[in-house]
Amino acid sequence: MRYCNRCVMPDTRPGIKFDKNGICYPCLVAEKRKNTDWKARQKELKKLCDKYRRNDGYYDCVIPVSGGKDSHYQVHMMKDVYKMNPLLITVSDSFGHTKAGEHNFRNISEAFGCDTIVYNLNHATMRKMVRLAFEYFGSPTWPIDMAIYSVPLKLAAAMNIQLIVYGENIAYEYGGPGAKETYSAKAQIQNDVVKPIDWKWWYNHGIKTSEIEFLKYPSKKVVDKLEPIYLSYFYPWDGMRNYRVAKRYGFRDANGEWNREGFIENFDQIDSYGYIVHPWLKYPKFGHARATDVSCYWIRNGYITREQGVQHVKEHDHKLDPKALDDFLNFTGYSNREFWDIVDKLYNRKLFDNVDGEWVLKDPIWKNK
Repeated sequence: MRYCNRCVMPDTRPGIKFDKNGICYPCLVAEKRKNTDWKARQKELKKLCDKYRRNDGYYDCVIPVSGGKDSHYQVHMMKDVYKMNPLLITVSDSFGHTKAGEHNFRNISEAFGCDTIVYNLNHATMRKMVRLAFEYFGSPTWPIDMAIYSVPLKLAAAMNIQLIVYGENIAYEYGGPGAKETYSAKAQIQNDVVKPIDWKWWYNHGIKTSEIEFLKYPSKKVVDKLEPIYLSYFYPWDGMRNYRVAKRYGFRDANGEWNREGFIENFDQIDSYGYIVHPWLKYPKFGHARATDVSCYWIRNGYITREQGVQHVKEHDHKLDPKALDDFLNFTGYSNREFWDIVDKLYNRKLFDNVDGEWVLKDPIWKNK
C-alpha cells in the first residue's frame, strides 16, 4: 500500500489518484480552495435560488436530509441565509435509531420550520436486499444508498420542484471516479458510492419488480428537467464547521449515549447503529476505514497533523463497533459466526495476511510513514 505524503489516504481507495509528488487529489483540491473566489460562487448560488424562488408559498427546493450535522448546515444555508422554502426528504435505513438520531431528525424540522417527507422501503424487502448485497458484494447498504440517491429526485420531479440541494460532491472532495469540480449533481449516481448492479440480477435473486420500482434511479429525461446542485461548490466543505453550526441549532452528538469503536469523533453518522457496519467493511476490502477518512478531512482542514492522523488510524481503523454489529445482526438475522464467515471471504489477500486466525495488514501506515 502507498500512502499520501500529506494526509493518510492509501492508494487502495477506489478512484483515488496521486500526483508525481505523492499527494492525493483530495489534498490538492483542499489546497486549490485557498485560491477560489468563494464570493463570486455565492453570487452564482443566489442567482440559482432567485431563478427557482416562488412567491406562491409552494416549496422552492428539495433538500435530502438525514438529520445529521451536514443536513442541519444545508437547511440553515438555504432557509436562513438564502431565504428559500425547502421541503426536506429523508430515507429511513431500517436499522435501530439512536436517541440522538431521533432527536436530530425532529430538531431539523422544528429548528428551521420545514416540512418533511420520510420514505421507508418495506423492511422485508430491505432485509432481503441488504443480505444479498452483503453476501455477494460486501456492500450491505446498497439498497439504502440507492434510495438516498433516487427517492429525492423522483419525489421532486413528481411534485414539480426543480432545485435539489445536496451537500458535498463526494467524488471531487474525497477522490473517486469521474471527479469533477461542478455545481451540478446530475452525474452524482456515477460517484461509485452505489456500485452499478444490473436490476436483472436482483430479479434473478428473488426480488420482485413491484418491490423496488421506486428504488430505481430516474431516467436521464427526468433528471435533465431538474437542477440538482452541490452546496460544496459554493462554500468550502468542512464537517467540523458544519458540526459547530448545527450545534447552535440544537443538534446533538452521541456523547453519553454511544462511545463508538473505530471512530475518532462522536458527531458523524450517528443516526442509527447498524448502518456503520458498511463503512467499516472498507477495511477488509481496501485496508482502511472511517478513522482514515476522518483523519484525512481533519488534516486537510488544519485541525490535526499527519502524525496525529497516523496515530488515529493505528488505534481505531480496524475496530468494528459491537453495538453496530449487534444491531446489524438483529436486523439481518445472521448469527455472529455467519457474519464473520462472510467477512473472511471479503479480506483482500494482497493487503492482509492471516496470522493464527487474525487478519493483519501487511503495509500499515505507521510502518510506511
